Amino acid sequence: MTKNYLAAIISAALITGCGRASAPAETQAQDDTVSAPVPVEQQYLPDTAYASATTVQFIVERADSTDGMLRGTDLYTDSSRVLGFRKNPWRNADFAGRVTGTPTKIEVAWQFDTYMDNTPTRLGTWAGGSGWTGQPLFVHWTEEEQRHWRSTASAMLTPEFSAQEIILGSLCGRVYFLNFETGKESRQYLDAGNPIKGTVSLDPELPLLYVGQGVPARQPFGAQVFSLDQHRRLSLFNDPKAWRSWQAFDSSPIVAGGFLFWPGENGSLYKFSRSPQGITLHSTLRYRVNGAAPGIESSLTVYRNYGFFADNHGNVLAVNLNTMKPVWHYKNLDDTDGTIVCNEEGGTPYLYTACEVDKQGDPGTCRLVKLNALDGTEVWRQEINCRRRRFSEKKTLDGGMYATPLLGHGDCEGMLFANIVRNGAAQAPGEFTAFSTKDGKMIYTTPLKQFVWTSPVAFYNEKNELFVVSGDSSGNIYLIRGRTGEIIFTMPVAYNFESSPCVVGNALVVGSRTNGVYKLVVK
Repeated sequence: MTKNYLAAIISAALITGCGRASAPAETQAQDDTVSAPVPVEQQYLPDTAYASATTVQFIVERADSTDGMLRGTDLYTDSSRVLGFRKNPWRNADFAGRVTGTPTKIEVAWQFDTYMDNTPTRLGTWAGGSGWTGQPLFVHWTEEEQRHWRSTASAMLTPEFSAQEIILGSLCGRVYFLNFETGKESRQYLDAGNPIKGTVSLDPELPLLYVGQGVPARQPFGAQVFSLDQHRRLSLFNDPKAWRSWQAFDSSPIVAGGFLFWPGENGSLYKFSRSPQGITLHSTLRYRVNGAAPGIESSLTVYRNYGFFADNHGNVLAVNLNTMKPVWHYKNLDDTDGTIVCNEEGGTPYLYTACEVDKQGDPGTCRLVKLNALDGTEVWRQEINCRRRRFSEKKTLDGGMYATPLLGHGDCEGMLFANIVRNGAAQAPGEFTAFSTKDGKMIYTTPLKQFVWTSPVAFYNEKNELFVVSGDSSGNIYLIRGRTGEIIFTMPVAYNFESSPCVVGNALVVGSRTNGVYKLVVK
């Protein structure tokens, strides 16, 4: 499978916009024309640094003298593919989940059990299933692509291989390939060597799979590239020169303008060139704020040639991906692991992000903010009281927001949904909360049975009414009416849902913290 072949398939599926969320079905049906995508080089944002960026001490190391300018269009607009965390560069996807009428229940279609790895680490044992963020990928292969895989013996297909495939990184250290319809293995698993906490990424043009290791049960430890054609690891990357020594990569990398961008928990943002043979380091951004090099667990959000991420010291940075230099800096209160959501409103891009209650101590504040993506100015802030629970000297549970927020459309246009860990600062340990995107005011709060780390996902019916599905840390699954917060249906399914779901049609696939992976159907 060549780069040109895959690029031709994906280019034919491109639609207007850059990582734009899917419109409700009724709106799509009214569209008569499809505009050609505008190349990023025709949309470059300024090569500038605002005053706030002076608080960031940084260096940019170039490992490759070739041109580093972004060129090309968004490659994540094919609605039949979920290739990374929250599907697109803006990380604002609703996944275009579809239901008919008012859904009243959720049923388990299948369960797949991963291997359980009980190898001890200094951070405990990690068993199997999937953890935070752990979102599955989904690909609907074309007939030509299916013929390619079936004729490639080294791809290690099983008799269960079919057009629709789920790809999931597991805490047991394996990457699984599942038949979406049956839940059975469609390829032999890949051995990543160490627990995978984050969401793996599939290259939109090349048969490459990017897998970040989360916990060093074994050495070596870092970020890996696998070939799906050869069904083997091509390389493992870590950085002994990093300003922070922890070499975990929980962030889900993304391709933008021809390059792969991958933040690390070692306090660096990496820019790689790509080829069928793998990736080559192009340049590295290393930075400190107030003398500290924080780790990055959030996935990079991309708007044109700007990239945005938050780190575990509460810094929110915008970076010019052409030069890899900071554009602006915003200081939120505390550790921020959840991925930033970008949305274009009235022609201006805005960012939504929130922090945890960690370094503040107990109690503290989860600060949800809306920022102007162009210059980092604060549009509004909403502060929610939360607590940090301590179970022992070594074990604590931070409050605040771990999940990535969900933007509402249809009858919930202008609403932002978020799962908040309250931890005793409210009657319920966790809450599903709706905010106004205009001014940040809280519209409603729905108490949940337990705290929540998983990111909510949306389903729309033929009237463009929005319904939200989310899990919690006790393994309950909820079906919620987006407009009012009413819980329509709930049931226990697993031990603990930390990972975020992947939505396909009227179904979702999500892993649990024991070893179960589930396909759930909304009816």
